[in-house]
Amino acid sequence: MAYTPFDLTGKVALITGGNSGIGLGMARAVAQAGADVAIWGTNAAKNAAAKAEIEAIGVRVLTIECDVGDEAAVDAAFARTVETLGKVDGCFANAGVSGRGGATFLQMSSEEWHRVTRINLDGAFYTFRAAARHMVEKGIQGVLVGTASLAAIEAAPRSEHYAATKGGMISMVRAMSAEFARYGIRSHSILPGWIETNMTANAVNTDGFQKKVLPRVPMRRWGVGDDFGGIAVYLMSSASKYHTGDTFVIDGGYSLF
Repeated sequence: MAYTPFDLTGKVALITGGNSGIGLGMARAVAQAGADVAIWGTNAAKNAAAKAEIEAIGVRVLTIECDVGDEAAVDAAFARTVETLGKVDGCFANAGVSGRGGATFLQMSSEEWHRVTRINLDGAFYTFRAAARHMVEKGIQGVLVGTASLAAIEAAPRSEHYAATKGGMISMVRAMSAEFARYGIRSHSILPGWIETNMTANAVNTDGFQKKVLPRVPMRRWGVGDDFGGIAVYLMSSASKYHTGDTFVIDGGYSLF
């Protein structure tokens, strides 16, 4: 008999920031495994492109323009997601922003601090809360997954706000894993290393990064969005039904070398 727990047919994945990079890599994989997909993003053109690509796989796809830092917008988007696709089995809080300007901690403005925490931490909270309420109310034994960062566990000078949000993500997810395990709801965080996305393009494509950072990646390449497809499928599948509260480092070995 074939081993089939990775078949996600009949399940629904919600992926914030799912129109590019890591989120789109996750969306491709779970769709190829049979799941219907809801993608939330703030860029209408990217949403449309992602929708066309994922629909071509043969599953249902919903895209919504949603600013996850807006509590009311998140609740409305979640309600629309459930109305359209019926439920949510896997919620991936992946939407995020990086720091900007390279200001030192002494120079960092409160506006810059709140710009990052609003999306990366508040947005994750709003998204997870809506998903957890839905899963508990409907008796869905689903999964809540947050995209954190190596910045949560390694020093990130001049990015203290970004690091704080990603450290907070790990702690929030661990707490949720204990609180919701009794409902069969699992929670995990993923810590990407240096991944080539729109967010990191200005860094990884510089001579400095190519010469000084890339040689520290044992796999000798930057990560790409599709490198996160496998973990998304595993976490949505019944293969991980007794696995919760974990922190997955996916960095090509960077943090080990």
